Amino acid sequence: MLEALIFDLDGTLADTEETHRQAFNAAFIESELWWDWSPQRYAELLHVSGGKERILHYVDTLGLPAAERARLLELVPALHRTKTRIYTELLEQGKRPLRPGVAKLLQAASDAGLKLAIASTTTSANIDALLRANLSQAPHLAFSVIACGDQVRAKKPAPDLYNLVLASLHLPATNCIAFEDSLNGLRAAKAAGLVTVVTPSRWNASDDFSGADRVLASLEEVDVRGLERLLGEALAAA
Repeated sequence: MLEALIFDLDGTLADTEETHRQAFNAAFIESELWWDWSPQRYAELLHVSGGKERILHYVDTLGLPAAERARLLELVPALHRTKTRIYTELLEQGKRPLRPGVAKLLQAASDAGLKLAIASTTTSANIDALLRANLSQAPHLAFSVIACGDQVRAKKPAPDLYNLVLASLHLPATNCIAFEDSLNGLRAAKAAGLVTVVTPSRWNASDDFSGADRVLASLEEVDVRGLERLLGEALAAA
């Protein structure tokens, strides 16, 4: 029985990755680092879950002397806070829209009495900013659980975030469907035992999502009855 839908945020609910990329680059300039993450470089970095982890990984690729590497690593928390502030400002200015079909599905699920949840490796501030920008005209739409990366020991592809959401919902994985856009997200959801729908974005369209229960270009044609059928078929096949 389908009781809840659990959504990743960046790339799944909204195509925010370009806004994140711009915020990272602006934070680098503000911190006088002069790094520039091109779209191609950022697409590669998206295979690392978490903003702070992304910066740490990037520093490690620079081949710097130990002392300079250590100096930069100490800057990462403050650098990420600057990036988060800039990202929030960009969202407030531009109101990055939800991906096609998302608002309709959220409304239909809410009308059907399903619980809604978010499992995202981003910060709570980023989640709040995106939801405020897009759901201010739909205050009746509420997420029962919002779990972010700072609440768990290991980020995606580990299942920790999804396990936290399931525990908070007091529901088994067999009563929920996860929605993702990335390979790390898919692996995390499946490791938690969840039937998973993937809607790839332009950042990861070439990745192998064969492990998903359904791969869709968007959520425009998805309805609650179709999801109930998908859950039943996936559990029966398992």
